[in-house]
Amino acid sequence: MLSLTAIAVGFVLLLWSADRFIAGAASAARHLGAQPLLIGIIVVGFGTSTPEMVVSAMAAIDGNPDLALGNAYGSNIANIGLILGSAAIVAPLLVHSSIIRRELPVLLVISGLSGVLLLDGALPRLDALILLAAFLGLVAWSVAAAVHGRADALEKEVEQELIAHAMPLRRAAIWLAVGLVLLVVSSRILVWGAVTLAESLGVSDLIIGLTIVALGTSLPELATSLIAARKGEHDIATGNIVGSNMFNLLAVIGIASVIEPVQSVPRDILIRDWPIMMAMTVLLFVFAYGFRRQGRINRFEGGLLLLAYIGYNTYLLIQTIGT
Repeated sequence: MLSLTAIAVGFVLLLWSADRFIAGAASAARHLGAQPLLIGIIVVGFGTSTPEMVVSAMAAIDGNPDLALGNAYGSNIANIGLILGSAAIVAPLLVHSSIIRRELPVLLVISGLSGVLLLDGALPRLDALILLAAFLGLVAWSVAAAVHGRADALEKEVEQELIAHAMPLRRAAIWLAVGLVLLVVSSRILVWGAVTLAESLGVSDLIIGLTIVALGTSLPELATSLIAARKGEHDIATGNIVGSNMFNLLAVIGIASVIEPVQSVPRDILIRDWPIMMAMTVLLFVFAYGFRRQGRINRFEGGLLLLAYIGYNTYLLIQTIGT
C-alpha cells in the first residue's frame, strides 16, 4: 500500500509540476524573444518529456537501468498508441506543418538507430554519447528549422496558446524553478514506489517501467495532445508526440546510460518492446506523412493505434502472470 501511495502521489505531483515547468519555460522564452515556432518545437515538443528524463535519470542513479529503459520505450509506445490514438478519436488530426512532416522520417531513423545500438546486448557510455551527440544535432536542426520555417502552421497554433496563457516574466521564472524542483522530488517518489512495487510483486523493473512508470510519465503528453485536439490545434497534438519520442530515444536513454551504463540489455527489449515501438512508429509515419494527400490520422487509424497499445499491454500482463 505504501508503494502504491507513493506511485499515486508521484504521478499527481509529476503531472502538475511538468505543467508548471512547461508553462514557465514557454512564457520565459517568449519574454526573452524566442520565436513561437522555436518554443513549439523545443519547449512543447521536447519539454513534455522532462518527466521521462528526470525519472530515468533517478532510476539510473539508483542503479535501476532496466527501469530507465522501460520508461523510455514504454513512453514512446504509450505516446503513439494511447495518446495519439485517443486524440485522433476525439478529433481526426490533420498535419499541416511542413516541419512535422520533415520530423517524421527523422523519428524513423532515430528509432532504427536506437535498435542498432541494442544489437550487441549492451549500452555502454560510448553508445550513450552517440545518442547525446545525435540529440545535440537534432536541437541544432530544430533551431534552424524554426528560424527558416516562419509562417509554418505550427507557429500560429503555438502563438495562440502563448497569448492565451501569457504571464509576467517573474511569475514564469518562479513556475520554472518550482516546476523543476518538484519534478525531481516527484520523480524520486515515483521511482521508489515503482521499484518497491516490483520487488513486492516479484516482477522485473523493466515491466514496471514499460507499464506503470511509462504511463505516468506520459501524462503531460496526454493532457497536451487531448486538449490540443479538442481545440483543433492538430499540429501541436501531433508535433508534441513526434518531438517527445525523439527526445526519449536520444536524451532520456542517453542521459540514463551515461549515469549507469547498461551492461546487459534485457532480451525482451530486443525481441518484443523495440520491435513493437518500431512498428507503431512506422504506422505513425504512414498515417501522418501524407503521400500525395493531406497528412492526417483519422478516427479509424486512431482506433487501430489505441487497440495496438491495449493489445501490447494485455500481452505484457498475461506474460507477467504466466511467469
